[in-house]
Amino acid sequence: MKDRITVSIDKDLLSWVDSRIRTREFANRSHAFELLVSTEMKRERESWSDEGTH
Repeated sequence: MKDRITVSIDKDLLSWVDSRIRTREFANRSHAFELLVSTEMKRERESWSDEGTH
């Protein structure tokens, strides 16, 4: 289940997202936000696990 939220975003960032929607990189704004946040979360988790191996 997904929660509905409201996000304020800089106009330039929103223009970038919208341009990626037009080129079908993202299905819509919600898809873009979810994909970008989950990608960053995965990268952060990988960084934490890498730090534990040194």
